Amino acid sequence: MSVRHFIDLDQIEPAALRAILDDAHARKRARAGQPKGAPDRDAPLSGYVLAAIFEKNSTRTRVSFDMAMRQLGGATLTMSAADTQLGRGEPIEDTARVLSRMVDGVMIRANAHATLTTFAQAADVPVINGLTDRSHPCQILADLMTLEERGVSLRTARIAWMGDGNNVCASLIQAAPVFGYQLTIATPGHYRPDPKLLAEAKARGGDVSWSEDPHFGLSGADCVITDTWVSMGDTDKSARMQALGPYQVDRAVMQMAAANATFLHCLPAHRDEEVSAEVIDGAQSAVFDEAENRLHVQKSILLWCFSRLSA
Repeated sequence: MSVRHFIDLDQIEPAALRAILDDAHARKRARAGQPKGAPDRDAPLSGYVLAAIFEKNSTRTRVSFDMAMRQLGGATLTMSAADTQLGRGEPIEDTARVLSRMVDGVMIRANAHATLTTFAQAADVPVINGLTDRSHPCQILADLMTLEERGVSLRTARIAWMGDGNNVCASLIQAAPVFGYQLTIATPGHYRPDPKLLAEAKARGGDVSWSEDPHFGLSGADCVITDTWVSMGDTDKSARMQALGPYQVDRAVMQMAAANATFLHCLPAHRDEEVSAEVIDGAQSAVFDEAENRLHVQKSILLWCFSRLSA
């Protein structure tokens, strides 16, 4: 059987992604009321070890993968790139081959997408994308799980993205043809998503579109999503703040969307920059449900990667 990597959402069969979401919902319901450190009753990954490598700082990715393995009955070995020979220039392929002999899987939160793909090509165990400069697939499955919990049907959903066309936006684009939602993207021209990504999604049947109009797609939207305007590694903060100012999600923006629209943000957030405090701390915000759901979807991603979840 070939190794199951979790790199980008457009590389995984739709049935597998649907199975991951369904399993995440079921496992979340099944452990209601249990202590957070207690294993799931079936402990399906007992004896498994995940190596988690971080080139970027992390709160949600670090804690959610650690707790995911604990709840599945396994263990996590967490390290920064600086803790390993990667930080001293060892070839990525050599590290991948060594870890493949010592652990059952690897999650990488990388600066460059090429680091992740090079590692996966050399590894004999599953490799999971915890975030790169290109994409953030685990985050988007958590977002979609959160919308389904709020009664939104993804097949008919209208999702409006506002702000920077970044890695989170890229994964949202990749998932659109799989789950069927309509996706509108409003960004300044200089910070638009990769046109190739949009073209690929459309070729796969995705209803995705982009505009520089800050209010593009808001009317009737079931969900409004944004992200920080200045991500780790960005060096053009002043230019970004000026260009993205009109794209703030505030009360007026949410009033343009559907009456029961959900606000999502992957966090960390900068209140009164990309989103007003009134919105992120208001009744329409589901950002903390969304953050928790990183744990639940990642458990199911791990099970799929280890061939313990069939699609």
